[in-house]
Amino acid sequence: MPRFLYIVNYAPEGARALMASGGSARQTVVEKTAAGLGGRLETFDFSFGGDDAYTIVDLPDNEAAAALALTVSSSGVAHVRTVVLLTPEQIDRASQLHPDYTPPGQTS
Repeated sequence: MPRFLYIVNYAPEGARALMASGGSARQTVVEKTAAGLGGRLETFDFSFGGDDAYTIVDLPDNEAAAALALTVSSSGVAHVRTVVLLTPEQIDRASQLHPDYTPPGQTS
């Protein structure tokens, strides 16, 4: 199943809600949301610095991943960036593909 990294930044309202309900409650919500899309939560970690949370979710497809990100972002309490994660085996297969490509400024 494809894996996605969600990088979350809370808006002030989201941070206040997190402080009121705690981190474990937020993890439970994300677990339920992922399961509702046919996936599962792999990791959920809070952070400080530039980003507020990192979570890795296994989901059936890109559409489910986009739906999750859109739903969270449209709530207005958090902004989400989504990163598609690839396994080493996927990179092995990708490295065997050789697209016909000409860089800008060069002729073919």
